[in-house]
Amino acid sequence: MTTSKLNPKLPLVQDFDLAGKVVLVRVDHNVVEKGLIKDAFRIDATFGLIHHIAVRGGRPILMTHVGRTRDKKTGHIKSGPGTSVAPVVDYLNRKLAADFKTPELPIDPELGILHVDEKIMGPLLADLKARKLGGLYLPNTRWFAGEEAGGDQAKTLAAEWAALADLYVNEAFGSWQAHASTYDAAKAMPACAGFLMQKELMGLERVLNPEAPFTAVVAGSKYDTKIGPLNKLYEKVDRLILGGVIYNAFLCAKYGIEVAGVEAEDVELARGLAEKDSSAGKILEPGALVESRTLDKRDPAQCRVVKVADFKPGQKYAYFLDVAPESFDEARLAEALTGARTVFVNAVMGLAPLFGEGSGRMYGLIGQNEKGLKLYGGGDTLTEFKNLTPGLYLKALDDPSYYFFTGGGAVLTAIEEGSPYGLKPVGALLK
Repeated sequence: MTTSKLNPKLPLVQDFDLAGKVVLVRVDHNVVEKGLIKDAFRIDATFGLIHHIAVRGGRPILMTHVGRTRDKKTGHIKSGPGTSVAPVVDYLNRKLAADFKTPELPIDPELGILHVDEKIMGPLLADLKARKLGGLYLPNTRWFAGEEAGGDQAKTLAAEWAALADLYVNEAFGSWQAHASTYDAAKAMPACAGFLMQKELMGLERVLNPEAPFTAVVAGSKYDTKIGPLNKLYEKVDRLILGGVIYNAFLCAKYGIEVAGVEAEDVELARGLAEKDSSAGKILEPGALVESRTLDKRDPAQCRVVKVADFKPGQKYAYFLDVAPESFDEARLAEALTGARTVFVNAVMGLAPLFGEGSGRMYGLIGQNEKGLKLYGGGDTLTEFKNLTPGLYLKALDDPSYYFFTGGGAVLTAIEEGSPYGLKPVGALLK
């Protein structure tokens, strides 16, 4: 992997002597729902670093957050099987024939884990250094009282983690919030970027400085969460295709229609983009949409295809839950996806899993682009790509013209910032 476009001030794990060292690694293994792994892609993506640490004589301690653990009303931390790292540890031990162990640290029923107990960690660290264990995997970082607290509490927790290891490696680009495990830990000890982090930064360079022509596809359930990245992308793209509620809000703003599920504030936010595009003409509009009167099931009697060309001001529609697949037969849309030199996709076009035909047709069309670089961002996007076009997904995993980001939110935030080094956890690694 070339590092020519990485910030020269970014320390890299391959430049450190790991022999006999304990290496604390922040990964993004937040893939557990209701005690089960929903998709192991983000775990598998860290195997290279785990192997690298082992073959170079290092001893790994891994940590990640899993789900949301803090009660918004009381501020109390809830720990339990639903947010445990146990499924991840079991998966690692099965896939790698490893022996990772999670320390059983005392948990306050309201405040979570208050401290890294030295009496518990001491014997485990001794076994780790003596190679009696394959590695340690700390409990969910959000079970620790200081993880999201900020200030001195976060610094104290980071110092306790730093006392366990010789080196900190950030391998969790998708975890872009500045918490104790992503930010303060990097300040508390020697720190560097792991292989996956480096790949994510390199991929982002291709989005921030794309080879033209550049087509971006963005969808989402709320316009206000995407307005910043959308405006930044609009400046860079040659063509922009929208989907989901974002597209619905744009259509309401442009054509003066009303669509169920689209809030008035989203329409107002979309109005600026619609006005801007009235002269630039960068946005390509999928011309056929699937309208449904119900959200909880797909009932043919409650669905129909409507045409954008038929819109008239004041018309009211039920829910637009997908882009009809025939929309992508339109020559300009097809060419924008198959002929672009760079395609960035952060989009599920319909309400998954009931309405997926539009996304499937689009992913397949992008797959026909043999010369362009195709970058996919976001867990939902990757899941739908995998479910709707499994054959293409398997092929893409070994195709260098594809890149799958592990964190869609981090990618969009970096796009809005204009640089990934503006994200605090990444900036904390710089010398």
